[in-house]
Formats: sequence, structure tokens, C-alpha cells
Amino acid sequence: MIAKQCARQWNQEGATNFILIGRNAERLNFIAQDLLVRNLKSTVEIQEADFSNPDNIQKLADQLFLHGPIDIALIAHGSLPDQTESQNNLSLCKETLEINGISPCLYAEAFAEHMAKLDHGSIAVIGSVAGDRGRKSNYIYGAAKGLVARYTQGLQHRFAGTGVNISLIKPGPTDTPMTAGMKGSFAPAEEVARIITSGINQKRKIIYAPKKWWLIMMIIRHLPSVIFNKLNI
Repeated sequence: MIAKQCARQWNQEGATNFILIGRNAERLNFIAQDLLVRNLKSTVEIQEADFSNPDNIQKLADQLFLHGPIDIALIAHGSLPDQTESQNNLSLCKETLEINGISPCLYAEAFAEHMAKLDHGSIAVIGSVAGDRGRKSNYIYGAAKGLVARYTQGLQHRFAGTGVNISLIKPGPTDTPMTAGMKGSFAPAEEVARIITSGINQKRKIIYAPKKWWLIMMIIRHLPSVIFNKLNI
């Protein structure tokens, strides 16, 4: 949902050449038609992809860059299973860590290889505020997003002073299918997408969306353990 709203934002800015990558061709086609209706000057290509096999990820990246440079690669896939189910089912735990942590990092590395050769492009990876500090309510998902945070931090160091920009996106709870059925207050996906696309266009390194989460997570990160451990979060 966030990626779709980001695509809509860029589509509004002018004619855009999109390549949509995902696991479900039917859903990708629906998004493609939505984008084309909104801007007849844009183009949309669809690619079904494997999100876990390193060889397939590498082949896909190699294929994409055969046609020329890519300006922005937004890596936005993931899942949010129940914490209790994940901690009681090691197979689900492994899947959660892989799809939310390892897979985005592999895609980022595959794109980075080609952008490094061209000295051009932006890689934006959606992490989460959950990766800022481990909490009992979602520490498996949070650990995966913590991996994404450290990985993108390393990529930022690697590409410092070059023509390649790396952005880490940290959305707070957002109104998407991933959070359907969950209790709480969620930011509209459209609002989150506007903040994300603006930040990527400005080549910001860390993008909290909404911006208030920078302050919230700064406080949570710096709470002493004696206080933090008493919180039911």
C-alpha cells in the first residue's frame, strides 16, 4: 500500500517510467492500470519476482539494468505476523526475519552493485520505527527492521560522497492491509507516502513518516532499562 501511494505521488509529478516488482502479477497489473489512468504519459512494466532466492534476485537486478540506469529503487516489501505466533513457531519466525530483513538487504545490495558502476541512483528501503529498539510486542519483526537499518547505514557509509544516495525510511503505524484488524491509531498511507517521496527526492538519509516518530523513538531509544522494562509496549 505504501509503495502504491508513493508511485501515485511520483506519477503526479510528471511522466514516469515505472517498473513494478512483486510476487502477484494480478495485483501488479491492477496497480499498473491505476497509474496509467492517472497519467497517460507514464509507462509501466511488470516483473514477477522471487523475494528469497539470492540467485534470482541477482538475475532480476542484472536484467533491469540492461535497459539503462534506474533513478530510484524503492524496496518496500514485508509482512507483519503476530508476535506470539512467531515466537512460538520457529518456521514463522524464520520467515518473518527473512522477508522483512534479509530479503530487502539482498535487493538493496543487488541494486547497489549496478548503481555503483554508474555512479548514479537512489536506493530507498522501507524499514520501521520498530527497528529502533527491541520491544516485547514485536521484537521479531523489529529485529528484522533493525537489520535493515544497520545494513542501509553501511551502504550510506560506502556511498558517501558519490552519486548514489541511500535512504532509510521509518514509517510509524500506517493504515495498510498489513495493519488491518490491529487496534490503534494509524497514519493514512497517502500522508506517509507524501513524506517518503519528498524525502527521497531531497536525498535525505533517514525519513521518519510521519515526522513525529523521530521524537517519539528518540525518547524510547534513550529510556533507561529500569523504566523501559516497566512499559507494556
